[in-house]
Amino acid sequence: MVGSAATLLIATSNPGKFRELASLMSGSLFSLVSLSDVGIETDVPETGSTLEENAALKAAIYARLSGMLTLADDSGLEVEALGGEPGHLSARFAGEGATDAQLIAYLLQRLNNIPENEWSARFRCVLAVAGPEKPVELYGGECRGRIVSKSRGVNGFGYDPVFFLPEFGRTMAELSSAEKNRVSHRSRAAVKAVAALNRPAATRGNA
Repeated sequence: MVGSAATLLIATSNPGKFRELASLMSGSLFSLVSLSDVGIETDVPETGSTLEENAALKAAIYARLSGMLTLADDSGLEVEALGGEPGHLSARFAGEGATDAQLIAYLLQRLNNIPENEWSARFRCVLAVAGPEKPVELYGGECRGRIVSKSRGVNGFGYDPVFFLPEFGRTMAELSSAEKNRVSHRSRAAVKAVAALNRPAATRGNA
């Protein structure tokens, strides 16, 4: 399959994630399509040891499979008191197939003997862009806050209900979608990616 030069493949088959990334990337000059739109069902295992490695791996493989310019992401929660865990293992921190509630419960269990004033954390996102014959470019974003001991809010997923943003006085899951899209780690990475994609190819570089 060979896509149009004006098409960007968003490397996810998850409709919700595609909608979020497509919204954040809407300022690009590309038409956005998902894996399911182009008939790709291959699942690329996240075998890297960092967010950067996983995002780059997915972007490069899906670019080769599709013949298209491709964007992939990997995101994670990094808690200072846990030495940066769960990091790239955020979705699997409580084991493969763990629910959001199980992930949060396990995170709070790990923090149980650490004073709450030491629960500083950040969400971090890496967006990788690659073409079939083009090197991977990486664009990062982060959002700083702290973990709280009780879940609050329903407008989010993963660790959002226990990730507190001091500037809002609310957790990520208590923000509206518009508010989240202004301050989230993924939105900050997307701003950089859109700016790079909208430049002539010869002037693009890593960020």
